[in-house]
Amino acid sequence: MSEGSVMSTECVTSRRSDREAGLPSYVHHPDFDKRGALKQFSPDLLNDHSDYETKYMPDDVTREFARRMHYAGHRIHQSSKSSDQRHWQQLYFRLRDRIVLGNRKLIYRAVRRRMAMANRADDLIGECHIVLIQAVAAYNPWMGIRFSTYAFTCLVRALSRLSQRMMTDWLSRSMPLEMLAEVDPSSDTTELVSSGFATLDVFFREDHPLLSAREKLILSMRFRLSDQMTPDSQTLERVGKELGLSKERVRQVQASALDKLRRALGGDEKGCDR
Repeated sequence: MSEGSVMSTECVTSRRSDREAGLPSYVHHPDFDKRGALKQFSPDLLNDHSDYETKYMPDDVTREFARRMHYAGHRIHQSSKSSDQRHWQQLYFRLRDRIVLGNRKLIYRAVRRRMAMANRADDLIGECHIVLIQAVAAYNPWMGIRFSTYAFTCLVRALSRLSQRMMTDWLSRSMPLEMLAEVDPSSDTTELVSSGFATLDVFFREDHPLLSAREKLILSMRFRLSDQMTPDSQTLERVGKELGLSKERVRQVQASALDKLRRALGGDEKGCDR
């Protein structure tokens, strides 16, 4: 394939699969349907450039891997035999993983830009690996865009959202519930608003409809609203173990409950109807 045909957007059709039966998505190219496509997009490239698992993969190599990965995705959806489908699916994921391993330095470069969250670098790096995998699957190697530019932009945006989420979680651990209820979660600061304040005890009554039973229990354990709770019960992980929930699920329930309380304490009537 000539570089001119690669850069021409007229010959490129960006199309996502229907994701039926858990099959991976891919970007379709007209050359996939031409005679000789198997030779043109042969996955034999897997046998080359194995050293890119330990060092950075150049953009031109990444682009070639991506083209063959998307062709493998095309063959998965075109295969009528389960054995052929499994064969191409294995090739698809091997190619995808090679791209991820060869470009994982982009993750560390992006995380270094978030020095304010340096103490949570391991958490950020773990989350960013998922973002990088998603970027590889969505990348269109025929659009003339460098993968490093595309993926780095995805990572920076994801880190911004992750940092905001971590900051909200940090506030929930370090502030009293009464103070947290008046913090605007969309703000970049911890400035408190001087809105009217209601007694929180009302919302934790058994017959009050604002919070669900699970939300009341989790907030009580997290903020030690019960005298029986020990300091260790405050952590998301400990609460999750006691309730048979994952740490992430406890965080989600807590965030939802605190949002309801913020709205109610801020005089937002919709918060009581949610």
